Amino acid sequence: MQIDLVKIGNSQGIRLPKSIIEQAGLTAQLELEVSDGSITIRAAKRPRQDWEQAATACAASGDDRLDEWDATLSDFAGEW
Repeated sequence: MQIDLVKIGNSQGIRLPKSIIEQAGLTAQLELEVSDGSITIRAAKRPRQDWEQAATACAASGDDRLDEWDATLSDFAGEW
């Protein structure tokens, strides 16, 4: 598919057909990547979108223990 660049103020842009936006699953926030004379447009990832799976995997592997984090300043008395 070929489309034209259109003037938008002092910039230029493109208009994407609704069917292309829906097929690509694009949302209001996009990520652009430029490389070798091409531009890749993709839906932006939601921050923390994979945290639930990461936390589940962490718990399953036993890496979620926080007992090592119970140190206080008094635990290091005399080491200063």
